[in-house]
Amino acid sequence: MSDVSDLGGVETELRAAVRGEVDFSVTARALNTMDASNYRRVPLGVLAPRDADDVAAALAVCRERGVPVVARGAGTSIAGQATGTGLVLDFTRHMNRILSLDAESRTAVVQPGVICDALRGAAGAHGLTFGPDPSTHNRCTLGGMIGNNSCGSHSVAWGTTADNVASLSVVSGAGDRLALGQGWSGAPEGLRALVDGELELLRTGFPELPRRISGYALDAMLPERGVDLARAFCGSEGTLGVVTEAVVRLVESPRARALAVLGYADESAAAEAAAGLLPHGPLTVEGMAADLVRGSEGLPKGGAWLFVETGGASEGEARARAEAIARAVSGDTVDSVVVTDPAGQRALWRVREDASGTATRMPDGSEAWPGWEDCAVPPARLGAYLRDFRGLLAEHGLRGTPYGHFGDGCIHVRIDFDLMSETGVRRFRRFSEDLAEVVVAHGGSLSGEHGDGQARAELLPKMYGADLVRLFERVKGVWDPADLLNPGMLVRPAPLDANLRFDPLPRKPVDVAFGYPHDGGDFSAAVRRCVGVAKCRTTSAGSGGGVMCPSFRATGEEEHSTRGRARLLHEMLAGEVVTDGWRSEEVRDALDLCLSCKGCRSDCPVGVDMATYKAEFLHHHYEGRKRPAAHYAMGWLPVWLRLADRTRTAGLANAVARVGVLASLAKRMGGIAQEREIPRLAGESFRRWFRGRQDAGASGGPGPAVVLWPDTFTDHLSPAVGRAAVRVLEAAGLRPVVPPGDVCCGLTYVSTGQLDRARAVMRRTLERMGPLLDSDALLVVLEPSCAAALKTDLVELLGDDERAAELAGRVRTFAEALEELAPEWSPPRIDRAAVGQTHCHQHAVLGDGAERRLREKAGLEGELSGGCCGLAGNFGFEAGHFEVSVACAEDQLLPAVRSAPSDAVVLADGFSCRTQLEQLGGGVRGRHLAEVLAEGLGEA
Repeated sequence: MSDVSDLGGVETELRAAVRGEVDFSVTARALNTMDASNYRRVPLGVLAPRDADDVAAALAVCRERGVPVVARGAGTSIAGQATGTGLVLDFTRHMNRILSLDAESRTAVVQPGVICDALRGAAGAHGLTFGPDPSTHNRCTLGGMIGNNSCGSHSVAWGTTADNVASLSVVSGAGDRLALGQGWSGAPEGLRALVDGELELLRTGFPELPRRISGYALDAMLPERGVDLARAFCGSEGTLGVVTEAVVRLVESPRARALAVLGYADESAAAEAAAGLLPHGPLTVEGMAADLVRGSEGLPKGGAWLFVETGGASEGEARARAEAIARAVSGDTVDSVVVTDPAGQRALWRVREDASGTATRMPDGSEAWPGWEDCAVPPARLGAYLRDFRGLLAEHGLRGTPYGHFGDGCIHVRIDFDLMSETGVRRFRRFSEDLAEVVVAHGGSLSGEHGDGQARAELLPKMYGADLVRLFERVKGVWDPADLLNPGMLVRPAPLDANLRFDPLPRKPVDVAFGYPHDGGDFSAAVRRCVGVAKCRTTSAGSGGGVMCPSFRATGEEEHSTRGRARLLHEMLAGEVVTDGWRSEEVRDALDLCLSCKGCRSDCPVGVDMATYKAEFLHHHYEGRKRPAAHYAMGWLPVWLRLADRTRTAGLANAVARVGVLASLAKRMGGIAQEREIPRLAGESFRRWFRGRQDAGASGGPGPAVVLWPDTFTDHLSPAVGRAAVRVLEAAGLRPVVPPGDVCCGLTYVSTGQLDRARAVMRRTLERMGPLLDSDALLVVLEPSCAAALKTDLVELLGDDERAAELAGRVRTFAEALEELAPEWSPPRIDRAAVGQTHCHQHAVLGDGAERRLREKAGLEGELSGGCCGLAGNFGFEAGHFEVSVACAEDQLLPAVRSAPSDAVVLADGFSCRTQLEQLGGGVRGRHLAEVLAEGLGEA
């Protein structure tokens, strides 16, 4: 291969040869340096091909210029095979369609960029499904699944991807367009002769086990196996050819499913039991241990569990099969539960699927990494293998928590390798070499699902021997004589300890404003949290009120996903591709569409907190420089609104906002989107109303005092919410008081990255809240975003002030305060349907359990939607954000409100959510829960 750094003309030649987008920008290259593995390579550029002609034309240009090519789907590969130094082919943008689906023949024709769940959803309309379903099924692509021969939790019933592929359309490395199926038709020239000459080696060199993914599946071309070229191609990791179309088989999906969760004393007991469940014909036999579980809600007692799914023509039949399995093993289990409710099953499956991210952190918070993510052994050997695996970990002084497909003998694990030091990397190599020998000794495969990539290909001779590995190299030469496709993978591999993603990162902590308490104060460690599992790339927020990542769902662009932004920050720290550090315009532009919804803080399985990283970046990016107008207009909103209140000019401001030309000028000067209406200021602030009430002799209820936080939005824009809260709190017997003087959580300064100002405001607030800290009163915060800021940002910016943690510990939402301080109080019965959206900060930071229980007591029925309203404080008001803001609202909130009964109560505890509903929902009036209950008190 040529030195790609000298090939500036490749971009020009590609643009002339293809119709798809060619992008050699800093952003495109930075976004594609990594997949979900430990490895990093800087590509030359990215092409989003429109069709097979584009693929063939691009390969021709790259072959002529000696540029490597790597085909990439969702970029969730864990062994490094979706990284490369040449041209990256991104199939997710254009070649992402289901071309046809034939329910009668149970087949579908798909392009490589089709998301697995999109195919499963389309097939589900006919009672069918695509059998393989990796834990990334809602974002991984069919092309990537074919490249890795992916499996998933249902492989005990429906096999691997190779078992479900009928034929493939491929462009080989030599440029030939081939149709691969059964028989030798479509084989590249020379392949049949090569195979015929090595039949003895093919018959003896491959271990028999359900999850053998390592190496090339050359034994699929044996005559006694029917010569299946499509099967042989699966799992070749993009090293032989590029898939442009696939015919896949579909399977009948059971009409009903039940989930038996079997609790065992420990991991070894669960592993020993797994193989014995296979004769019962389960759909899944998945295993995990207690140290991977964030919360045990819904799980039976035990130290480890097997998730055993059964199917049937009816719920009763599925349940009967699950209960039969639970009874059959009752002597070995500690406890068990059978769940038939679909929502309950989804909740339990999320626990298992999120393990791929949860496992990246050890119980003490230290980092853990892939590399030995998916070895597989014969299922009957799993218990013995795990004991040897645990012993080897201890021998090397390492820790890891296995989980995965116990029924197939395939184990996932992240290990606390130290990949930042030379000593740690040497240990990583020694352990890898030793573990490969253990796997082989148990008759296993180095890869049981994710492929060899760079992580294991170097060790394939231990599994297959030198002769078979040399045959792999000769086969690669037939398909790809110029070694164009994914060089360094599978054959002639790069060393397993080269190209590590950590190599270019700074070894000393970066000077930052936030404390990053969960990452040892190290911003680099915080950014490293993103390991690329890409849960943020899902096209639906999912059930259970999920939020992450609204901007990706609105744009479909990687740079506007949580992972994409984390990649750019990683490259900013590395300094090789993004060279301007904190001043980088590429990073700024990617972060610009981050809504700071905080959804990733809770929904990302590794706890990436992009809202905090964005605030940190903006703080440094604009340090000593002029900021965007919106930062002054909306970042300093508390100051402007207090000024209007003190000068009694709210009416004047409202009048100006109603005059078109003046409003337009004001919005232009303030960096506000012209499409937006400026919210009306209240004629009387909440605090002014409260003081007047006190002066009139109101004293509140007989119970304990609660401090009602006068946040900027409630105080000046929605004082009716504060008045309603006072009425309800007093009805519950509580005595609300308001802090003396001006207090502020600093939210608007944080969200615009004005962190020095935020700290000053927060310190002043702590001084003024001194009397609260001297009492035992709780702090009731009505605005969820302000409550979240006080719970998290306050502590993380003022970690050196013990009062910050004390104040944060006093924060309660409106519903939490009622539940904690007035547990016997019964709210008025509203007895109406409720619709709306759980505030994204409430979901991410505060939780909404108390709110759910309060709604239930009041007879407010119905689930609130997830996602983000799209206004998100200053985001939706800023010029240039209106279209994305609308798209976010249309994702879940507005459709939910439109489909609700006409008499439904529209709940929206956040001022942003209420404003978005009013401005985009045709004047729909969203109300805080306090307002609804106060109205109910009046009716009573």
